[in-house]
Amino acid sequence: MQGPGGVFQQMSTAHPILETRGLTVRFGGHVAVNGVSCKFHPGTLTAIVGPNGAGKTTYFNLISGQLRSSNGQVLLYGSDITNDPAPVRTSKGIGRAFQLTNLFPFLTVLENVRLAVQAHAKAGLNLFSIWTRHVELTEKAEHYLGRVGLVERRAALASALSHGDQRKLEVAMLLALEPDIFMFDEPTAGMSVDEVPVILDLIHEIKEQKDKTILLVEHKMDVVRSLSDRIIVLHQGELVADGIPAEVISSPIVQEAYLGVSASA
Repeated sequence: MQGPGGVFQQMSTAHPILETRGLTVRFGGHVAVNGVSCKFHPGTLTAIVGPNGAGKTTYFNLISGQLRSSNGQVLLYGSDITNDPAPVRTSKGIGRAFQLTNLFPFLTVLENVRLAVQAHAKAGLNLFSIWTRHVELTEKAEHYLGRVGLVERRAALASALSHGDQRKLEVAMLLALEPDIFMFDEPTAGMSVDEVPVILDLIHEIKEQKDKTILLVEHKMDVVRSLSDRIIVLHQGELVADGIPAEVISSPIVQEAYLGVSASA
């Protein structure tokens, strides 16, 4: 295992697709993310782990633009996007699925995904006139619904779906945006045991494309072990470990900070 700045920081001589430099955010006197510097390269899945309150979702929010940093930078393809709002970052290739679903509750399942397809195609925002003129938008939307197993629920309102199906719908919308960077914040949270494999298989498929970058916040260590190429550990807002899964998970600092096991034990 390497600490911050270790082997994964140096894994490529090419520019990383995404980088944070000294990324920090303060809420009053509390430092939620403290000087986190990390590089992310195409073709890798990085799991971000740590105990509750470690700053994982806050770090995600800083990268995707839901939060504004107090200090530090976010770079995409080497360009500074620190001051770009979330929609601009999305248009530049950062896709985010949230821990809590972020849907249009009074649109149908199909309409939610079709809106994402339309946004990616830059086809404008006049939903009804555009959709009737562009059959291909609907066909693409149904394709993504098929990938998450929701075609049969296409006519249901998003608000009428179970929590697990809402998570699937959000992933379908993320797929429809076709981002270069996929950010998943506990994608299987609230899902039944039977529903989980659909999402995990999709993440595995994205990973197998080799040209996408995936960031994954996940508490389930079996999921982390099965999917990740690399694990970084946040604790009290700081990056405390960075390396291959087996070494990071077995390290004393992770055993103590994440699993609650005393290092002396």
